[in-house]
Amino acid sequence: MEQALKSGVWRAVGLSPANCGRWWWGVRYCSTREQRPPPFAPPAAGGDEEGPPRGRNGSGLLPPPALPEVSRAVADSCTSHEGLAPQRQPPPWHKSYERGARQAAPANREPWSSREGGFSKARKRLERKPLPIERTKGSEILFGIAPCSLALSQSRRDLFRLFLKESGGSRRLVTSEFVLQATARGVPVHHVKRRELDALCRGQVHQGVCLEATPLCFKSLEEAEKPDLGDEESPNRQLLWLVLEQIQDPMNLGALLRSAYFLGVDRVVTSQRNSCPLTPTVSKASSGAMEVFDVYSTDDLRSFLKAKTAEGWEVVGTVSKPEDVENVPVISCLAFRWNKPVIIVIGSEGDGLSLETQLLCHQMLAIPPGRALHPGIESLNVSVATGILLHSICSQKLRHGD
Repeated sequence: MEQALKSGVWRAVGLSPANCGRWWWGVRYCSTREQRPPPFAPPAAGGDEEGPPRGRNGSGLLPPPALPEVSRAVADSCTSHEGLAPQRQPPPWHKSYERGARQAAPANREPWSSREGGFSKARKRLERKPLPIERTKGSEILFGIAPCSLALSQSRRDLFRLFLKESGGSRRLVTSEFVLQATARGVPVHHVKRRELDALCRGQVHQGVCLEATPLCFKSLEEAEKPDLGDEESPNRQLLWLVLEQIQDPMNLGALLRSAYFLGVDRVVTSQRNSCPLTPTVSKASSGAMEVFDVYSTDDLRSFLKAKTAEGWEVVGTVSKPEDVENVPVISCLAFRWNKPVIIVIGSEGDGLSLETQLLCHQMLAIPPGRALHPGIESLNVSVATGILLHSICSQKLRHGD
């Protein structure tokens, strides 16, 4: 009922609910005053038992303040019923407002405290943000101990700056060795924080060392035909070349180069089309073998294989499922006999050797599994399979004492 009464008064006087709080408490205050019985003065001197109230106009109390007609009608409607108990006097509006303001003060201060915390976090983020290091145009960032150390020891790249992590303890020996190598090559050394090294190599595992240098590129096949210094001393030595067709994963390419270098492969040739370039990730995956081992490239792999066949080389392909090969004999890698210069051709990670390349091979090698395999895991990773095949072939050279 009270809510309906409020709404009627607000509409009658043209006030909004947000601005009529003070006026409403005044109406309720006056209405409760009129509900109370007025106190009367003692009997007058004339002997009357009762007399009119005395104030400034002869009454004992001040008359109630004049109200608008609408508020008077509302107050009369509230007091027209006899026997109503007097209502509790509401607190003055300003005290209620002050009390509400005091209660709301902590809520108002909370956003400021949260803002201060946000400003503090933003300031810390700015402090943690590494300072940008401008790279030399046309350079790349090598990362890792082995790639950077081997790049400093070789003369295959132009070197610009060496970045070392600020540290002490057990890493001082490694740091001092890098400083000596860089000083010998005339490369400036910068000691930086770890987050700056992380930014340089884009979050890769840098082991506290980064080196700014020019990229390595593939060499041409004409250079591959030139004999090495060691080959001139043993012209009848059997040669082993590794050919990669569309290897796209830099981690696989790096692992392949590391195995080929370790097991004694003479040349590594890759196809230019759909093949991974020689990136810092490849160098890190090869543990620095890419810095000392030349990699050659050709844009016409089939013509290259045909030319080598005409020169008397044996071209050997690889396959994971022998039943997938047609018109080319498939043998176990354990049954292969190495009696002439050999080229081993490795296919891509997903599809293996293309059909055209398979038809250029004299035979295909397969790795026999050690158990019955479940569907979906019948093959090995390309770098692992290549390592097994190379070891199977290169072990024949070791047995013959070459």
